[in-house]
Amino acid sequence: MRDDIKINERAATISDQIIAKLQNIYDPEIGLDIYNLGLIYEIELDDAGSSRVVLTFTEMGCGCIDSVPNEIKAALVEIEEIKDVEVEIVWAPTWKMNRISRFGRISLGISPR
Repeated sequence: MRDDIKINERAATISDQIIAKLQNIYDPEIGLDIYNLGLIYEIELDDAGSSRVVLTFTEMGCGCIDSVPNEIKAALVEIEEIKDVEVEIVWAPTWKMNRISRFGRISLGISPR
């Protein structure tokens, strides 16, 4: 799990499954998944199976603002422990390029440093 994502203890127990799902959701304009792009800020899961994902986008005019939250919901409810998903879009803190993971930088041809 990235150390720049706030994750509660319950979600941390299935973080590998959550990450795998998020890595299959792409920003179509950039061609990188939302996890490695650094769009995810927070993941919570309660005992009843309700999950909350806080994310941002690279800009307010991002063409995937309508589709990505629905993709997140559809992907995460495939995990047995997750019954429903709330997606919250935030604009603060502002997304910056330094949120892109090392893997993401290499994939995009950006210096990994």
